[in-house]
Amino acid sequence: MIALIQRVRSASVEIEGRIVGAIGQGLLALIGVAPGDDVARADRLLTRVLDYRVFADADGRMNLSLRQVGGGLLLVPQFTLLADTRKGNRASFTHAGAPAHSQTLFEHVVRRAHEWHAPVASGRFGANMAVSLINDGPVTFWLEAPPSEA
Repeated sequence: MIALIQRVRSASVEIEGRIVGAIGQGLLALIGVAPGDDVARADRLLTRVLDYRVFADADGRMNLSLRQVGGGLLLVPQFTLLADTRKGNRASFTHAGAPAHSQTLFEHVVRRAHEWHAPVASGRFGANMAVSLINDGPVTFWLEAPPSEA
């Protein structure tokens, strides 16, 4: 599983002309699901998103997490994060999870985020979304869930 996180001053998702999710200061997290991903990996990725230190402390260093600053979290499904772009002029999506599998895991992440943090908003899986944001920094990181510990 992949999360592309962006520190934002604000962000929102619009579907068919209606805002379905919005946050103020916080993180916009674009979420991609791969075929082998599972609930445990989804939980590990969400933990990384919530605990990743991207906000400035009193000294101006990125030492504070989303949980510590109490910022908003906007979750948006984005299968294109798993695109294979190594050759040609058209992306291949063979590395992206099947739609039903991906939707199940994305919805799990949204439910778990509501349990672990507030405020949380989200886009809708499979919808054509207009995502607006004011990037803060800009600060953008690519996060992956660590593999299962055996």
